[in-house]
Amino acid sequence: MASLQVEAEQEPLLGDRTPGSREWDIIETEEHYRSRWRSIRILYVTMFLSSVGFSIVIMSIWPYLQKIDQTASASFLGWVIASFSLGQMVASPIFGLWSNYRPRKEPLIVSIFISVAANCLYAYVHVPASHNKYYMLVARGLVGFGAGNVAVIRSYIAGATSLQERTSSMANTSACQALGFILGPETIFLPLLRCLMQMDDSICYFQFCVFQTCFALIGEKGVMWNTIKLQINMYTAPVLLSAFLGILNIILILTILREHRVDDSGRQCKNINFEEASTDEVQFPQGSIDQVAVVATNVLFFVILFIFALFETIVTPLTMDMYAWTREQAVLYNGIILAAVGVEAVIIFMGIKSVSKKIGERAILLGGLTIIWVGFFVLLPWGNQFPKIQWEDLHNNSIPNTTFGEIIITLWRSPREDHNEGPTGCPVEQTWCLYTPMIHLAQFLTSAVLIGIGYPSCNVMSYTLYSKILGPKPQGVYMGWLTASGSAARILGPVFISQVYTAWGPRWAFSLVCGMVVLSIALLGAVYRRLIAFSVRHGRIQE
Repeated sequence: MASLQVEAEQEPLLGDRTPGSREWDIIETEEHYRSRWRSIRILYVTMFLSSVGFSIVIMSIWPYLQKIDQTASASFLGWVIASFSLGQMVASPIFGLWSNYRPRKEPLIVSIFISVAANCLYAYVHVPASHNKYYMLVARGLVGFGAGNVAVIRSYIAGATSLQERTSSMANTSACQALGFILGPETIFLPLLRCLMQMDDSICYFQFCVFQTCFALIGEKGVMWNTIKLQINMYTAPVLLSAFLGILNIILILTILREHRVDDSGRQCKNINFEEASTDEVQFPQGSIDQVAVVATNVLFFVILFIFALFETIVTPLTMDMYAWTREQAVLYNGIILAAVGVEAVIIFMGIKSVSKKIGERAILLGGLTIIWVGFFVLLPWGNQFPKIQWEDLHNNSIPNTTFGEIIITLWRSPREDHNEGPTGCPVEQTWCLYTPMIHLAQFLTSAVLIGIGYPSCNVMSYTLYSKILGPKPQGVYMGWLTASGSAARILGPVFISQVYTAWGPRWAFSLVCGMVVLSIALLGAVYRRLIAFSVRHGRIQE
């Protein structure tokens, strides 16, 4: 088949490099090029739909849990939230291993089907006569298990792109994931939903245009489909939409996704058709993977996600303690702030490719960690101004709690509670409130901006460097371990910050975080020269 130079107008999403550029000359057939990028874009869509499916469900968990099982506590909510990450942590290496030896369509379709089935189970957890909360726990855990396909997605993209295309492709993947989450709980969706449920402020109706708020309009009762005993209400509609998106995703993968692997130079690997050749026949460059670099990157990735998870967790308790915000104010203002951080992250994802060409991925990772350190250092309390003290012991109305579930529960308080919540400020039972200076709002906003720059930079560079270190061989298992480390970080981060912040206050909490970042920077410095591409390490490509 005749080969050709692909024209500039065929450039992939968000400015991926084309095979016909002057900087490198990869001879590739037009048919293969188009098929390869169609497949990669389908996985972008898969990542986006997966994020949307998660984000539109997460906000309804606590009120739904209270409705179906009166015995459910805030601590149990913590387990329900954590079960997603636990499921993903277990599944990621399994699906990654599967993708190494079989067509990658298989683990992708099976994992999405598991998520669809789990969402359907979630919609029926109100039906059993007892133990409903445990059915919800299982359902969320299975949804997380299905989300283990992130390892397959990233390993596919790593194996189907050249070194020059890799950074941009990984940035696109992260941008699609971030866009999915921006539509959900980490933005202004929660305050809008709560506003809708109050129905006593005309300004709420101006905000109906946000797509997720439509679920609130369905109401708690909704409609009942007696034939299959399905109740469609504001709690089940999000999971049913998520299941529908999953089915749509399966159809797209079946009809469009094709197996593609290229080496670091962009040359197509031989005998990649798994149906016609065994894995042993697939020809990949020989050479050992630098295991020290692999372990170091996993550790760095864990720290990066750990830090961001704890930042998201502590935002609401911190602002309520420091600025005497009510729950409603905290959710509204922090929702806007986190929405801005999300948009900031997408901009970073889109612009990071051009920066990486000039200074390299390792330098961006180092710079991102440094910015994160500055962001948390800025949060350290100073001065002689102290937060307002909440002298009354109102357990139900104060933020500090010692469990993950009780920290999270503040995001789900009903709006009617807010009107009668009583005193605000830093609870007196947190003894550090009496002697710790307040964190000024300017400090908090500056920190949010800095972390919004540092986190996406580190996130993309971790994935990019990791995939380059592994080389063109199947990366499923390794990507599975990286995803699992990220899932563990999302579990442990909120637990860590809720314990330390409640017991010792922001000074100790953020000092420990700064210390963790310093250790991470030291680790990066120690392995800096080893974080190079597989082909560069073995002398096949010049750095």
